Amino acid sequence: MSKFYTYILFSPKFNKHYYGHTSNLSKRFDDHNNGLSVYTKKFIPWELIYFEEFDSRSEAIKREKFFKSFEGYIWLKENNIIK
Repeated sequence: MSKFYTYILFSPKFNKHYYGHTSNLSKRFDDHNNGLSVYTKKFIPWELIYFEEFDSRSEAIKREKFFKSFEGYIWLKENNIIK
């Protein structure tokens, strides 16, 4: 049974966050730092600052959407995940 992940990357050089989901966290992180993602290649290098594991892709997508919402932003700030 596959696991799915929602993750947050941070580019200290550009002070940017990126929110995503994947079924292979280490490969996806490497893809971002190797310029294989159209959006994120402009902001290399990336640091993985947070992730959560889920049993289904739909749960991971739901959590990613939450992080991208205003309520999610507040939750991430209150839990010191983003600054």
